[in-house]
Amino acid sequence: MTYRITGLPSDPFASLFALDDIELAKHRARRVVADSDRGFPCRVSLEDARAGEELLLIHHTHHAVETPYRSAFAIYVRRQASAAAVWRDCPPPVFAGRTLSLRAFTEAGEMVRAQLARDGEADRAIRALLDDRAVAYIDAHNAAAGCFAARVERDEG
Repeated sequence: MTYRITGLPSDPFASLFALDDIELAKHRARRVVADSDRGFPCRVSLEDARAGEELLLIHHTHHAVETPYRSAFAIYVRRQASAAAVWRDCPPPVFAGRTLSLRAFTEAGEMVRAQLARDGEADRAIRALLDDRAVAYIDAHNAAAGCFAARVERDEG
């Protein structure tokens, strides 16, 4: 069983960096500067921003389904993030040191399973969830803050 974890595409966010604070607020976003090397996980690069890096904190619908499981929350996007990261058969470094809530969904967007994965347990938990053929994809969330971390899908080819 192989899987891939993919960051969000950068295109929808790129033009927002040129906006002033008033315009950003209209997009439910704000500009922030990382004040440490940890705690600002970019959803495009799947890396934590480094201290001094500019990011946007933006409201993002990450599970845009027509079911009760539709979901949105705040995410960080780094200015330097230009391409969606792709990790195959291993979790990205941004998962390290975090407890994850793994939410497994059917193709129709219905949640069928969920599991917590503590630091170092993500790979095993992802594989166990994907062993269930009813699971089409997994949305990983940082368990403490509840924010979307990344989408996990079977890597069929």
